Amino acid sequence: MRIEQIYTGCLAQGAYYVESNGEVAIIDPLRETQQYVDKANKENAKIKYIFETHFHADFVSGHVDLAKKTGATIIYGPGAETTYDIHSAKDNETFKLGNITIKVLHTPGHTLESSTFLLFDENGKEHAIFSGDTLFLGDVGRPDLAIKSDLTKEDLAAMLYDSLREKIMTLPDDVIVYPAHGAGSACGKNLSKETVGVLGDQKKTNYALRANMTKAEFVKEVLNGIAPPPQYFAKNAMMNKSGYNDFETVLKQGDTALTPEQFEAIANNEDALVLDVRTQDEFVKAHIPNSIFIGINGGFAPWVGALITDLKQPILLVSPKGREEETVTRLSRVGYDNTLGYLEGGIEAWKHAGKDIETITSISVDAFNKEFNTKTINVLDVRKDGEYSSEHLVGEQVQHFALDYINENMNAIDKDKTYYVHCAGGYRSVIAASILKARGFNNLIDIAGGFAAIKQTELPITNYVCPSTL
Repeated sequence: MRIEQIYTGCLAQGAYYVESNGEVAIIDPLRETQQYVDKANKENAKIKYIFETHFHADFVSGHVDLAKKTGATIIYGPGAETTYDIHSAKDNETFKLGNITIKVLHTPGHTLESSTFLLFDENGKEHAIFSGDTLFLGDVGRPDLAIKSDLTKEDLAAMLYDSLREKIMTLPDDVIVYPAHGAGSACGKNLSKETVGVLGDQKKTNYALRANMTKAEFVKEVLNGIAPPPQYFAKNAMMNKSGYNDFETVLKQGDTALTPEQFEAIANNEDALVLDVRTQDEFVKAHIPNSIFIGINGGFAPWVGALITDLKQPILLVSPKGREEETVTRLSRVGYDNTLGYLEGGIEAWKHAGKDIETITSISVDAFNKEFNTKTINVLDVRKDGEYSSEHLVGEQVQHFALDYINENMNAIDKDKTYYVHCAGGYRSVIAASILKARGFNNLIDIAGGFAAIKQTELPITNYVCPSTL
């Protein structure tokens, strides 16, 4: 028996390759599936099953493509409905894989069809669970993504409580836990940086598995502090239910080199969004007018999903040389399949062709310090709600303007005013400035280094103090 976790850091997602006696199961595969086929071929093994723990909301799974390539059966838990062929398993149904057995434990709560897959080793011993978004290390799945008219998030949280206590916590302490996500995923609020654990440790340390926890306490604590889900979650879940274009076709279309003239013509004729994925420093110094910055080296796919509202939006890329295919791939992982090509030669080719470029003013924190203390200026803090609540600059001119909700809150700021923009370290502030600039906000100044740099000055900072419980 062999179990391999294939972890993708930018999505904080874990897929799994399980092999026994020449037969393979892939659990929660990524969109690009050739890697699993190649791995199985190298080991002279055959992919027999594709197990899906649930309808993923934060990425597009590769199950449909992989089934077409290999003839493997796609297995979901009870109640799953799709437009393509699957095996909708019954609770406690078992599947033989070589010399081992995988048992389906229906664990609704995160979603209604959510299931945990329990692996029995060659000796029939309970060895591991592939827990999807039912159980993470340090947390459990958010129960607010699959709400139907007759079910509330409280109802789903109550289901999750029962699933954990009736199906998961009854298993032996030495069972290995393989979750679908780790720290950085928006599918939970307290996920561990570790990606593999042991059930006994989770029973001791995971707040949601406290032995004396009542259902009412569980519902309250699990729902407390959950931010609204990113807009692309529901759209990705629908793609996972209804299918999608095959990845190779998407990649071929997107990984197409374009001259500056071709690039400009497509941008104009197709109403394409120019997405610049270089570093923030490069974007600040020179970029194509009206382009949007979301750097490939940051939290790329989740920010694309949160900020570009139309999954079918035509996209043109300005990418670091040699990373064009990677960019198209990472866009497709969250459902953006309409990339039309990239600018060959990058921004230098654009300038050499005599095309217009624009810049963003960026100042050091020392220069900002002087401006803040000697003038009445407007400051936009684009960090998340929790970051701002924890600590922020003090002053009537400081406005919280979270990047997550920039599209909804554009009318909260004035195009005639000048704004100094900062985030935590400089990545998100340039994203925000690029979006605002493309919408006609031309008086923007980026604060290089962000709040981390601001904290090193003597500028006034407010720190959140937890209210006393005495």
